[in-house]
Amino acid sequence: MAKIAFLGLGVMGYPMAAHLQKAGHSVTVYNRTSAKAESWASETGGSFAPTPKSAAEGADFVMACVGNDDDLRSVCLGDDGAFAGMKAGAIFVDHTTVSAQVTAQLYSAAKKSGIGFVDAPISGGQAGAENGVLSIMCGGDADHFDKAAPVMEAYSRICRRIGESGAGQMTKMCNQIAIAGLVQGLSEALHFAEKAGLDGRAVVEVISQGAAGSWQMANRYETMLDDHFDHGFAVDWMRKDLGICLDTGDDIGASLPVTALVDQFYKDVQKLGGGRWDTSSLIKRLRAMG
Repeated sequence: MAKIAFLGLGVMGYPMAAHLQKAGHSVTVYNRTSAKAESWASETGGSFAPTPKSAAEGADFVMACVGNDDDLRSVCLGDDGAFAGMKAGAIFVDHTTVSAQVTAQLYSAAKKSGIGFVDAPISGGQAGAENGVLSIMCGGDADHFDKAAPVMEAYSRICRRIGESGAGQMTKMCNQIAIAGLVQGLSEALHFAEKAGLDGRAVVEVISQGAAGSWQMANRYETMLDDHFDHGFAVDWMRKDLGICLDTGDDIGASLPVTALVDQFYKDVQKLGGGRWDTSSLIKRLRAMG
């Protein structure tokens, strides 16, 4: 069992840290809102610390799951950052979805400090985090991944190293690109069924058993038909991720026309007041168009 720090207790981080504590690790958490860290410690029997540095002191592994590039830099760098408290040979595992640029920066800074850095973005949503069945796509040095992988088993269904530093974040971009097109297609199919006067549930029962079937269809069609959109990853966060995908696509010469289009559709959803709705709310935009 390892001594672990976990930084960031959002809808994903809170249950992930709890899985580590339940697995027998000694977990100390940090959260920007300290009341949530205190609540987590009281609920799980773990510990909490007032700064990333103090949480990371003496830890074998430091996990982070925060909001964006700036949030990640703030918990890693500076006098109170985790890197300042980590011992030589410790490994930092970043579960945040961030840009390739910040990953490269932090990998280099960690290496200079004698610590490991694994980019390990996650997929599976809040339910995946709560049930401990996330998909984790990793980049970084092979020896650091090999040490961290058994720890990540506490909350993963699959955890795989794709390549060198940054490969995990690039793979997460592939994930978000694929999801964007799938959700738009599902939204259009359900909207078409509604306009045609069909029973949407009956339609999905049939088409989900053929080539149209997908995770999105199986897990989101009912809530989409019921006009409920509080079941997962928020539109605001999806636009952040798609922005990273589009910027990176420009950098590497990858053409992403559907992703760019769906990103604008999500912008329309934000204008409808749906920034905190889950990503399946693309159908709301179609309904609003009549």
